[in-house]
Amino acid sequence: MLRILCLALCGLLSHARAEPGVLLRLGMDIMNHEVQSAMDESHILEKMAAEAGKKRPGVKPIKGITDMKVKDVQLPVITLSFTPGVGIFQCVSTGMTITGKSFMGKNMEIIVVLNITATNRILQDEETGLPTFKSEGCEVILVNVKTNLPSNMMPNVINKFLDSTLHKVLPGLLCPAIDAVLVYVNRKWASLNAPMPLGQMGTVKYTLTSIPTTTANYIQVDFSPVVQHQEGNTIQLADAGEAPEFPEDYVEGSSQLLLSAASLTAELALLQKSFDLNIRDRRVGKQPPPTTVTLAGFVPEVAEAYPKPKPLVTQIRINKPPKVTIKTGESLLHLHGTLEMFAARRRGRAPVSLFLLETHFSLKIQYSVHENRLQMTTSLDRLLSLSRESSSIGAFNEKKLTGFITDFLQEAYIPAVNDVLQVGLPLPDFLDMNYNLAELDIVENALVMDLKLD
Repeated sequence: MLRILCLALCGLLSHARAEPGVLLRLGMDIMNHEVQSAMDESHILEKMAAEAGKKRPGVKPIKGITDMKVKDVQLPVITLSFTPGVGIFQCVSTGMTITGKSFMGKNMEIIVVLNITATNRILQDEETGLPTFKSEGCEVILVNVKTNLPSNMMPNVINKFLDSTLHKVLPGLLCPAIDAVLVYVNRKWASLNAPMPLGQMGTVKYTLTSIPTTTANYIQVDFSPVVQHQEGNTIQLADAGEAPEFPEDYVEGSSQLLLSAASLTAELALLQKSFDLNIRDRRVGKQPPPTTVTLAGFVPEVAEAYPKPKPLVTQIRINKPPKVTIKTGESLLHLHGTLEMFAARRRGRAPVSLFLLETHFSLKIQYSVHENRLQMTTSLDRLLSLSRESSSIGAFNEKKLTGFITDFLQEAYIPAVNDVLQVGLPLPDFLDMNYNLAELDIVENALVMDLKLD
């Protein structure tokens, strides 16, 4: 029993130590933009002002003032700062005019300049697993107050009335505005962990691995992509060894998304079957489609078995999941599989296998973004290994085929790979992010997207 308990605990600890595959660093550029956009979209201060004079169930009227209205709400100025370990401290500076009948029976007008302050704590919602901001400790600080009440008459009474009235009215009127704005911000996380299709092969969704963390310069959100085949099987992220990190040379306040090589590898595993290909009558460069005569120029044994030319059929099968490796400035896609060549026959008869080769080759990857999906375009890097597994034409030196196979891969196979890759890898859907503007940087073991605003 003790042994089972230890194994369970070790499993939990190893899972807790697992590195996320995708890291998001939210700088002040995006946070300023999102909070300001939410304030503009919600028109919340104007809505609060419109509600101020309405009678609400359970809310007692304020003594000393009747027919209260709020007008002339100034355009708010929003100032944000990160609070390490908590979230964001927010200050909204604005002004407004409060009107009504005073306790003296006269029309009253109070012009107020104020700051609304609150701490927006970032959490992980227990039900949805999504990041969420929650407002705490809202306060209304009066900066300046002017009134048409006769201050020279009973100044202590007037000042006491103003102080009491404003402190009763303003927090209940304005603090809900902070919560309402955060509702708009939080909605923009809603689609984050929804499964996104990767062609017809499966889906990718991004889930949080832990509660987001806040430093003095950014909020970091760690994701683990859940990659599933269409039939429901989940592809696990491989242990990447040393965890990738953000470079330190980005502009302070900017935002980045880091995609590890392990996360890209997991997503490309969905496309493995799509990289299998049967190729016939395909030109290699400027040469006519290869035949057994073409092949005999490299392997004389082919001419002995097929003195008359026969069209070639080439079958490529990828028998290991594709693997992405990334070093600073360079990214490669490794493909392991078999390459089998057949001699075609007429009258619908099945082609005859000439030989089967085990092969491993690497492709250089160029990254771009189109329609908020990560695009890859490849070109041949190297043919890393070529070994004969079987042959119907007898023994031969497969190394003599290196040049021919290299040209064949580059001219006939890689264009088909690039066609498959046009499906694009889905990127995390958060805060209405437009990835098309991002600048891409290949760093050690990861691709970093320097996010830009419209």
